[in-house]
Amino acid sequence: MNTEVMHEVLTESQAGKLIFPEVVRRLAEVGVESYFVDFAAGKDTFYTTTGETWVTDMTVQRDAVAEDFSKAGIVAAIRGAQADTIRYPEFVKLATNAGVIAYWAYLTGRKVVYFGRKGEMHTEEFPRAQQ
Repeated sequence: MNTEVMHEVLTESQAGKLIFPEVVRRLAEVGVESYFVDFAAGKDTFYTTTGETWVTDMTVQRDAVAEDFSKAGIVAAIRGAQADTIRYPEFVKLATNAGVIAYWAYLTGRKVVYFGRKGEMHTEEFPRAQQ
């Protein structure tokens, strides 16, 4: 398991230096099939194709998670990240303000599932490549 690359990607992402497609590409190259971001606990957990896991602390500043889940709020944050008008630190702020307590990015499944505090969910498929 290449935790060095995982750590580098996490550090650069949390510093606002990477866009999501680059995160996906670099993590997939070292066998990460999914990762779970827990805003409440401040933890990131990476899952590899070989069944290994790696858990580390988040370093990005986080707001308290809003009590109410806003699908419109998280979708706006996602669209901002996709358009590269915001980077990860701002995404985290918008996501927690939208009531996202955690999310699971499925790299091999090409989707991200966002969770609210009361069991709400929003699933976002990865955008298709431009033809």
